[in-house]
Amino acid sequence: MVPTSSHETATPADAAARPGLRELATALEGTPAEQGLRERKKLARRGALIDAAQQLVAEHGLDAVTVEMISAEAGVSPRTFFNYFESKDDAVLGAEDAGLPEDVVRTFVEGGPTGRLLSDLQVVVAALLAAAGEAHDRMMRAMDLIQQEPRLMQRHVVWMDRHKARLVELFEARRATTPISASNELLTMLVLLLIRTALVAWEHAGYTGDPADHLPAAVAQLVDVVAHDLAD
Repeated sequence: MVPTSSHETATPADAAARPGLRELATALEGTPAEQGLRERKKLARRGALIDAAQQLVAEHGLDAVTVEMISAEAGVSPRTFFNYFESKDDAVLGAEDAGLPEDVVRTFVEGGPTGRLLSDLQVVVAALLAAAGEAHDRMMRAMDLIQQEPRLMQRHVVWMDRHKARLVELFEARRATTPISASNELLTMLVLLLIRTALVAWEHAGYTGDPADHLPAAVAQLVDVVAHDLAD
């Protein structure tokens, strides 16, 4: 058949030479090393904004500090500031959505890694504690500033509500693949309880090691309470 358009003249070799969408996306994203470098720079920039916000508010008070002041102190533009935080209050608090590694989320949603809900929740909590441990000093400064600036508590509550909503989304995603009898409210409170218990134990240990080191003991206490009641 005689070709009637330029599309019909393309040979299989021509088609194979064209990069697919996956290859184009990979090229745009860069190599894993380049992606890792960008991520480290983002984390460093975010940390600089938190440090600047906390320092300025401690020195001048919340009302006297502006986004422009924070941005200038961190060496970025106000436009860049809003790539990281919705408001100066969020920067002072270091507020961010719970960032769980993709592999942890995927495994949990698919019903793993053990198929036992409490054990699988422990893996999720351990990942959250890892992030909390890295941000400990900034979290402590944020709590001190909340005492000085009670208005910050409102934004902290908003962040907590958002954090809980993300957990509910995680539980609902797992529920779609694996039956769960416990309510989302109970599971959310359980996660927060385990985080709190492990962090308090970490504090009592003088902040040595990692907060997740104290998670197994927290889970063991919970299991012991339930087992004791069942034994009666």
